[in-house]
Amino acid sequence: MLVLENIEKVYKTGDISFKALNGVSLRIEKGDFVSIIGPSGSGKSTLMNIVGCLDKTTSGSYLLNGEDVNTLDDDELSRFRNVQIGFVFQSFNLLPKLSTLDNVALPMVYAGYDPGERRELAEKALAVVGLADKLSNKPTELSGGQKQRVAVARALAMNPGIILADEPTGNLDSKTTMEIMTLFQSLNDKGHTIILITHEPEVAELTNRVVTIKDGQIVEDVRNKKGCGLCKS
Repeated sequence: MLVLENIEKVYKTGDISFKALNGVSLRIEKGDFVSIIGPSGSGKSTLMNIVGCLDKTTSGSYLLNGEDVNTLDDDELSRFRNVQIGFVFQSFNLLPKLSTLDNVALPMVYAGYDPGERRELAEKALAVVGLADKLSNKPTELSGGQKQRVAVARALAMNPGIILADEPTGNLDSKTTMEIMTLFQSLNDKGHTIILITHEPEVAELTNRVVTIKDGQIVEDVRNKKGCGLCKS
């Protein structure tokens, strides 16, 4: 469903150029649970922005569900991204004055869903992540783990093909990290494709496939030899 071929990304400031990605090729199939890991400055954030249709390549090709992402203009890219990808961020990105339900429903406002459909889909998504009893709570009334569950529900609500999680456990303690990773595994068991960006090897080991990036290049791409530690089987 996702094919990157020989991707390069060059940033320019005046006469200075920096190649953040250098010949990256990556294929992710429907139903994969993949972590992309690398140290600070490795290029993983740039790769996330490319995969998430938040930025375009300098050269190379990117096909997502058969669509050539590089041919889309900004408006088309925004609409395509909204439908195809659900985002989960380290900092949760919840609006403090909105209820849990309204935070989850917010992307659907921009997508043009009617109020009844927004509420129905948001309630279903919150039930999936175990927060059906927190519809009216504000983010300040939730724990860190609950906030991240709301962020996952928001990513799920419009049933995107991919859930892209950027350091989703970075602000969480070890117990809550395991809870969130168990949630991701349960979603993957139901058929969701999950791509997780992390710098934590212990988190990457809980996914089914680990892609390591260094100096703008993929240096390793392996199926987890241990198998995912959270899998039911």
